[in-house]
Amino acid sequence: MRKNYELFFILIKIAVQWYSHFPLQSEEVSHFVEKKSCPVLFRVGETGHCSFDPDFCGVHPGHPYPPAGLRGLQLFNVYHSAWFMILMALLAANLVVCSLDRFPMAWKRFRQVSEPDREDLFEKIPSDQVIIKETPLRSETDRLELLLKKKAGRVARRDEAGRSYLYGEKGAYSYFGVYIIHLSVLIIMAGVMIGFLFGFEGYVDIPEGESAAAVALKGGRGVKNLDFAVRCDRFFIDFYENGTPKTYRSDLTFLKAGRAVQSSAVLVNHPVAFGGMRFYQANYGMIPTGDPVMVVTQDDKKIKDVKVAIGMAFDLPEKKAKVQMVRVEEDLMGMGPAVKLSIQSPAGEVQLWVFQAIEQIGQANPGLLEQVPIFNPGLFKPYVFSLVQANNRYYTGLQVAQDPGVPLVAVGAALMMIGFMVVFFCSHRQIWIRLDVKGDKTRISIAGKSNRDAVGLERAIRKWLDAVKLNKESAA
Repeated sequence: MRKNYELFFILIKIAVQWYSHFPLQSEEVSHFVEKKSCPVLFRVGETGHCSFDPDFCGVHPGHPYPPAGLRGLQLFNVYHSAWFMILMALLAANLVVCSLDRFPMAWKRFRQVSEPDREDLFEKIPSDQVIIKETPLRSETDRLELLLKKKAGRVARRDEAGRSYLYGEKGAYSYFGVYIIHLSVLIIMAGVMIGFLFGFEGYVDIPEGESAAAVALKGGRGVKNLDFAVRCDRFFIDFYENGTPKTYRSDLTFLKAGRAVQSSAVLVNHPVAFGGMRFYQANYGMIPTGDPVMVVTQDDKKIKDVKVAIGMAFDLPEKKAKVQMVRVEEDLMGMGPAVKLSIQSPAGEVQLWVFQAIEQIGQANPGLLEQVPIFNPGLFKPYVFSLVQANNRYYTGLQVAQDPGVPLVAVGAALMMIGFMVVFFCSHRQIWIRLDVKGDKTRISIAGKSNRDAVGLERAIRKWLDAVKLNKESAA
C-alpha cells in the first residue's frame, strides 16, 4: 500500500514538472483570454509596470493553458474537483457506517454497571493495597460509600455476612471520544461543502475616489455582481527608508442605493466584514490618469511637452529639426507603452522608440540601449525624450470572500478539540473496595481497572489508599 502511495505522488510530481517546462506563447495567451473571458488579465504592479495577474485567470506567466487531458483530471483545482468531492463523500459514508456499527457497544459499556463483588480482582493485588482498620465493618463501609459518592459518578454496594463490597466508577463518557471526533469531521466536511456550493472568492481593484459593485471570481469563473457598492475614499501607504512598503490601508465606504451604510479601514491581516462577506487588503498599485505626454529635455531641463497622438508633430528650433509621432503602441513586445518618433533634420532622418518604462527595461536588460540604439531615448542629441502620464493615482486591490460554511467548520473544529481531549486525557476508571472482618478489626482491600492510562489508575488507587488511612492502621 505504501508503494502505491509513493508511485501516485511520483506521477503527480512528474506531471507538475512537465507542466512547468513549457513557455507560454502569445497566441496561447490570446486564445486563453478569448476562451475564458477573463475580466481582468493584467494589473499595474507596485513598481509601476504591468504584471500578469494569475488569480483572475488561473494561469501563470511562463506556463501554458493546461492540456485537455490534465484539465479533465482537474489536477489544477483539486479542492473543487468532482473526484475530491466524491472522496469526501466516501469518507463521510465510511465514518457513518463505522460509527453506527460500533456505537451500540460503546453505549452498552457506558450504561453497564459492574458487579461490586468481583473476587477475581482481589486475588493478585499487592500487599500495600490492603489495609487493616480498627473501626467496625459497618461504620467503615458507610464512610467509604459516602466518599465514593463524592468522588465517583456511579456507586454500587453489596453487603454479605461478615463482608461488604463497594464499587465506583468515573469517566465512562470516554468511550464516546472517538465518536465526537467522527461527528466533528462530518460537520467540518459539511461546512466545506456548503462553502463550495454557496460561497465564492474573488478580487476587485478600486481606484481612489471610485466605487465598484462587482468582483472577478477566482479562477476566471466570471464576475459576481454585488447588491451594494464599495467605494475607496482614500488609499494610504507608508514606506521604509529603503523604499519597501511599511504599511498600507484603504478607507472604504459601503453604499446601498447610493447611501453610505458603513465606513471602515482595511489593513493587511485586518479584514472588514459587510453583507456576509469579508474584504481583505490584498495589494495595491498605480494607474495612469489623463492622456500620455511626450516630454523633451535638454541638459536635464524640460523644454517641451506634447500630447501623444499619431501624426502629432512639433519643432526643435535649435537643431532645425521636426519631430513626428508615427506609431503609438499600448504594449510593444510586452515592454509597455511606446511611441515611435521620426526626426527630420539637416543631418538626415533619425528614428527611435520612446518607452514609458525605459528605466525598468534597461535594468532588466543591461546593455540593451547600446545593442539596439533605436530604443535609446537620447539618440538624437542633445535631446532626451520620455513618455509619461499626466497624473498617476493609487488603486487598492481587495480580496473578497464569502463562505457560509465557516460557522459549521468552527463548530466542527471545537468539537474535534473536545473529542481529542476526551480520547487522550480521559479514561474510564473503576474502583472496587472489599471490606471483611478480621478478628475485631476490618480489612480493606482496593482494586481497580481502566480502559487506558494505567499510570493514572495507579495514582487514583494511591489517593484512595490515602483517603482510607484516616484513623490508626496496621499492615495486613
